Amino acid sequence: MPAVQQGMTEAMVASLSHFEDTDLPYREKLAVRFAEKMAIDHQNVDDEFFAELRREFTDPEIFELGMITGMFIGYGRLLAMLDLENPEEPEG
Repeated sequence: MPAVQQGMTEAMVASLSHFEDTDLPYREKLAVRFAEKMAIDHQNVDDEFFAELRREFTDPEIFELGMITGMFIGYGRLLAMLDLENPEEPEG
C-alpha cells in the first residue's frame, strides 16, 4: 500500500473514510475535505469554502493540494478504466 510505504499506518489509512471524526489537526482535515470535494463534488466548491482554505493555506499551497489531488484522481480513474488494480512499473 503506497500510503503505508510513505510512513502512514494502516490505521491512519483506514481512518480516512471517517476523517472528520478523527483527531487529525483541523488543517489536515481541511486538506482531506478539499481532496474529497475535488473527487466527488468539484462543481459545488464555493467561495465560502475557498475562504476557509485561505485561512489555513496560502494560494500556492492550495494550488499544490489541487495539483496533487488532481494527479491522484486521474491516476485512479485511469486504473479503473484499464481495469488494473496494482499495475507494475512499465518496462523500459
